Amino acid sequence: MNRISYVKQLGVIQQRGQGAMKILAMAWEFPPRIVGGIARHVSELYPEMVKLGHEIHLLTVEFGQAPHYEVVDGVHVHRVAVTGGDDFFHWVANMNQSMGQHGGKMLAEEGAFDVIHAHDWLVADAAIALKHLFKIPLIATIHATEHGRYNGVHSDTNQYIDSRETHLVAEAWRVIVCTNYMRLEVERALFCPWNKIDVVYNGICLEKKQPRQEFDHWRLRRRFAADQEKIVYYVGRLTYEKGVDLLLCAAPKVLWDMEGKAKFVIIGGGNADGLKRLAWDLGIWHKCYFTGFMSEEDLNQFRGIANCSVFPSLYEPFGIVALESFAARVPVVVSDTGGLPEVVRHAKTGIVTRTGSAESIAWGILEILKNPDYAKSLTDNAFDDLDRRFNWAKLAQQTEAVYGRVLHERAAVEW
Repeated sequence: MNRISYVKQLGVIQQRGQGAMKILAMAWEFPPRIVGGIARHVSELYPEMVKLGHEIHLLTVEFGQAPHYEVVDGVHVHRVAVTGGDDFFHWVANMNQSMGQHGGKMLAEEGAFDVIHAHDWLVADAAIALKHLFKIPLIATIHATEHGRYNGVHSDTNQYIDSRETHLVAEAWRVIVCTNYMRLEVERALFCPWNKIDVVYNGICLEKKQPRQEFDHWRLRRRFAADQEKIVYYVGRLTYEKGVDLLLCAAPKVLWDMEGKAKFVIIGGGNADGLKRLAWDLGIWHKCYFTGFMSEEDLNQFRGIANCSVFPSLYEPFGIVALESFAARVPVVVSDTGGLPEVVRHAKTGIVTRTGSAESIAWGILEILKNPDYAKSLTDNAFDDLDRRFNWAKLAQQTEAVYGRVLHERAAVEW
C-alpha cells in the first residue's frame, strides 16, 4: 500500500469515528467451540474492544448448530467450514485454506481493515497470506509455545509447531503475550526481539462466573464430600504438564494432618486412568472424586462449596483457572512455574509452592485449611486484584494501545 492509499484508508477510519479501528481477528476456537483458553480470551476481550468504538470481525471455525455468521456482544463472528483431514495437521491446513478464502473475500469486498490479529500458530498461514495480499499489518498473540509445553523441541511434531510459531512471530508487526514470563520465553524460544513484545494480561468477566440460579449449598456439597471433609479441587486438562499427579502425591500428607477430614476432587475431561491408578496405589482412592467434564454452570456452583483450589502445573503461561478461583473467593495454591507467580502473589492473594514438589503442595494446602482467617484474607485480596489487574475493560485499552502504535508506525513507512 502506497502513501496515497494509506491516506485514503485513514479517511475511512475517521468516518467511522475518531480513533475507531476495523479489526480482523482470527482464532481457531470461539464459543460454543471451546478447546482451551483461547476461546475464553477472544470471547471476553473483543466485546470490550467494541465498547471502545472499534469494529471487530472474528474469523473462526464452524461448530455444531452455531450460525456461520452472527453478531455476538457486538462482535461480527464468521464461522468457516473445514473439511476433514487425514490427521490434525491436515485439518489445520484445510482450516487455513478456508479462513484465507473467506477472509480474502471479506477484505476485498469491505476493505479498510486496519490490522489483522492472529491468535496462535494454528491460524498463522491464513493470517500471513492475508497480511501480504492486502498489505495490512499483522499482530500476533502467542498464548503458549511448543518449547514451553514440552520443555524443549524433541520430536518432528514439536519441531513443526515450533517452526510455525517462529514464522508467525517473525511476520508480526508486534507480538502480544500474557505475562512477563512469556515475554522471556518468546524472546528466547522464538527468537523474537524483546522490544517487539507487549505484555497484556488475561482477564475475567466476573458476571460470567456467578451461578445463574440459586442452589442448595449442603445438598450440592454432599454429592462430593462428607460434611466434615474439606474440599480440595483441581480443574483443567488431565495432562502431564498440569501436574495433577503431584496433587495426588501431596494428598496423603494433607489427610494425615487433617485426620482424614479432606476430599480431593479432580475435575476435567480426558483419560484419567493413570491418575486413578495412582490414587489407588497411594491408598487414597476413597478420598478422591474424579468428576470427568463439568459444565461452566456446574463449575460456578461447585466453586461455591470448595475450600481450596490447587493448580500444580509444570508449565503454565498464565493460569486463568486461578482468576476463576479469585472470582469465587476460593483460596488458591499454585506452583511457581511460568506466569503463575505473576498472577498469584505469594502470601497476598494465594500460596505459591515449589514446582514439582508434592511436599511443598501439601504444605500450601495445609496453610489454607488450617488457617481460615488467613485464607479469608487471601481471598479478599485476590478478589480486589481482579479489578486492579485483570479487568477486561482495562486490558482492552492496553490492546487498543498496541493497535494504535502499529497504525502510527505503519503510517510512517512504505510497505
